[in-house]
Amino acid sequence: MEKPIIVITGPTASGKTAISLSVMQKFPAEAICADSMTIYRGMDIGTDKPTLDESCEKVGDHYEIKGVRHHLLDRFDPDQECNVSVFRDLVQYEVDEIHKRGNIPFLVGGSLFYIDAFAYDYSIPKVEPDLKLRKELEARETEDLWTELVALDPDAEWTVDRKNKRRLVRALEVCLKSGKPFSEQKSKKKLKDNILYLAVACDREELYHKINKRVDVMFREGFVDEVRELYEKYDGNTAMQAAGYREIIEYLEGRNSLKKAIENTKRVHRNFAKRQLTWLRRNSDVIWIKNAAEAEKKIKTFLTS
Repeated sequence: MEKPIIVITGPTASGKTAISLSVMQKFPAEAICADSMTIYRGMDIGTDKPTLDESCEKVGDHYEIKGVRHHLLDRFDPDQECNVSVFRDLVQYEVDEIHKRGNIPFLVGGSLFYIDAFAYDYSIPKVEPDLKLRKELEARETEDLWTELVALDPDAEWTVDRKNKRRLVRALEVCLKSGKPFSEQKSKKKLKDNILYLAVACDREELYHKINKRVDVMFREGFVDEVRELYEKYDGNTAMQAAGYREIIEYLEGRNSLKKAIENTKRVHRNFAKRQLTWLRRNSDVIWIKNAAEAEKKIKTFLTS
């Protein structure tokens, strides 16, 4: 197989990180973290960043985790721009560098739109930021932005978090500046022949139970303190609009109790997982796996085919 690329994805809390770490140790592998939030510095507990692993060591611009080199972690501050077009370019660079070293890139994470933008070579117009338009959009209510976005782009439900004002502003900016729905501009192509697209299968109710338990662990490990520190350093309309972070900001601003913030965090993560499962089930190229052994078997077959 010429220059193979392995994708291991799945909904949040499905165990894809643990599975990928186990599998990658069996191959000459390097990981590219396909997550739109772990690319930001300081957003660790709320994103379940793999750098929290006790074996993690920073080496230059990458991390070594359980002996596997990981890329695209901690590349940006939370107030910096990293859209799907930027992310795809970064992935392509890392893939090329990994192949030059004779290793196999493993694209691991749950940002499915970002993964597919690379895997299917989306044709995404690079709409430059319009600061005046952004200021006007940011002054509006989140629900108002969502209503306008779905009117312009009905498929936004699958690509944009309706509660994430930062994402809504960017999506509307693209639609308004280009004059076309964003979903129509990505012109999805066939899956690249050198890509194996694996996704972790899981029962929905069991997944929701895992999500609830994981959120409880996040709060015990200091998630509120993490958000408070970021909130004091950056404004609330940055990457911290991510699921979970904005719910804690509401608590810090006195708009919700801590109990309610925990409940809301569990709910938004469950909703996110539901959208991820729907996205994956609509993709006929997905090969479902349940554990590391199945993943290893599929990869070996792919590499020798």
